[in-house]
Amino acid sequence: MAILIAVLTAAMVGAHAQAVSSGAQAISLNAALTESISLTLSAGAVNFNLTAGSASNPGSTSISATTSWVLRPSRGRLNVYAFFSSASSALSDGSGNNIPSSSFQVSENGGAFLALTNAVPFGGANAGLQLATVPILGNNKQGSRTDTMNFNINLSTTPSLPAGVYTGTLTIQVQAI
Repeated sequence: MAILIAVLTAAMVGAHAQAVSSGAQAISLNAALTESISLTLSAGAVNFNLTAGSASNPGSTSISATTSWVLRPSRGRLNVYAFFSSASSALSDGSGNNIPSSSFQVSENGGAFLALTNAVPFGGANAGLQLATVPILGNNKQGSRTDTMNFNINLSTTPSLPAGVYTGTLTIQVQAI
C-alpha cells in the first residue's frame, strides 16, 4: 500500500511540474530627461542710499543666485549674465534723469566691483556683464552653483545728478552654449 501511495504521489507531482506558457510580447520603453536650466534668487530687491558724487553707494543686501542644470552632451559651457535693458538709463527718476549702467557695479563672489558696460546676449547694447562661466565637462552635465552678488552705484561720474527716487530692473540670466 505504501508503494502505491508513493507512485501516485510521484505521478501527481510530475503532472504539476509541466508548464504551459504564452507567446512572448515586447514592451517598447522610451525615457526622456529634458534639458533644463533653473535660476533662483535669494531676494528680489536691493535698496541704495545715494550720496551725490560718491563712488561708494553700496546696496542694502547681497543676493545669491543659485543655478541648477541638466544638459545634453553637446553643451560646452554655462554663462551667467547680469544686464539692464538700456545702457543710458539703468535707473531713472521718471523725469529724464538717469543713472547709466556704467555707474552700476556688481561684485561676484567677493571679486572686484565691475560696471555693466559689456555686450552680452541679452538686454541693451553695452548694458551687461558676464558674471561667471562654467565649463561643462563629462562629469558636470548635471550640477548646480551659487553666486553671491554685491552691488554698488558709483556716482563719481555723474556729480550733478539731482535728488530723486531712481528705480530700475537688473536682470540675471543663464545660458548654456
